[in-house]
Amino acid sequence: MTLRKRIFDLFFASILVVILGPVLLCLLAYLLIKEGRPLFHVAERMRGQSEPFSLWKLRTMTVVDFDRGVSGGDKLARVTRTGAWLRSKRLDEFPQLWNILRGDLSFVGPRPPLREYVERFPDIYDEVLKSRPGVTGLATIRFHKHEERLLGRCESPDETDDIYCRICVPRKARLDLIYQRNQSIWFDIDLVFKTIVNLFKRKSRI
Repeated sequence: MTLRKRIFDLFFASILVVILGPVLLCLLAYLLIKEGRPLFHVAERMRGQSEPFSLWKLRTMTVVDFDRGVSGGDKLARVTRTGAWLRSKRLDEFPQLWNILRGDLSFVGPRPPLREYVERFPDIYDEVLKSRPGVTGLATIRFHKHEERLLGRCESPDETDDIYCRICVPRKARLDLIYQRNQSIWFDIDLVFKTIVNLFKRKSRI
């Protein structure tokens, strides 16, 4: 990550913490009343081949003793009503401002992968993770909705894993590498703006 990109992240994350802090506190109080504890979902993600970190989100699913892989149709029954609302507006990602301040994430970059996929596709992620993972990115904007539809039709963990590995991993990697070759502060600002526009479009359809 360049110094300019890091300053960009710290500056805007600090502003958003001040602006959205009260909103997050209200969300936490609402979650505590409606869903109970735990309020946060903390999961291991990777920012390099051997660089794990804890990704923070608001909890949107019921807790189980063992969970693996990405979320597909096989996990939809675990999404709470409040969690579905949080996901639809991406409010569950508010706590990732902490990850940005810590330097785990950037605002823009490839979405941070699970360890199991980094280990299964080392050649792909060796290149993709040369960019700091982000909250949003080119692959998020261009492919996320299609990925949701593909995985949402899966009825078992094995089917979800197959579709994700065979279709989603390579397609997202191609987009992430296009971003990597063209990365600039202005490109980041453009992608953040498009993410916000897409979010409002999504809200209007709910």
